[in-house]
Amino acid sequence: MSEKNILAYFKSPEAAEAVSRKLQSLRVIDMSIDRFSKYPGGARYSGNNPLTGDIPSLATLTLNSTLDSHSAGILAAADSSASGMSHGGEGGPTGRDILLTVVLDSEVFDQALSLIEEAGGMI
Repeated sequence: MSEKNILAYFKSPEAAEAVSRKLQSLRVIDMSIDRFSKYPGGARYSGNNPLTGDIPSLATLTLNSTLDSHSAGILAAADSSASGMSHGGEGGPTGRDILLTVVLDSEVFDQALSLIEEAGGMI
C-alpha cells in the first residue's frame, strides 16, 4: 500500500473543513488545515499605544501587528503598506490562503482530487 499527498488551497476555512469531512471516508492517513500569511510566524493584533511610546517596531506602529520573529518584522516594515508611501493593497494574501494537506492511500487519490476540485479547491 503506497501513500500520496495533496496540497490544496481554499478561499475559506469553512470550504476546507467541508471537504475534509468528505475525505475522511477515503481512509485518510493524515490531514491538516492551516492559514498562512506573507510573513513567517504570522501576525496578530498587538494593542500598541503610540501615545505612551509602546512601539517596538515600525510594523507594530503602521500595521498594528506583532510578529513572532525578527526576520518577519523586517519584512513587514519593508512592506509598501507599512511605509506610508504607498497604498499597498489589503496587506496580506487574498484569495486562497487556506492550505489543506492530505496524506492518503494511493488507491483513492483520484477520488480525493475530484472531491477537492468540486469543493472549489486549487491543487
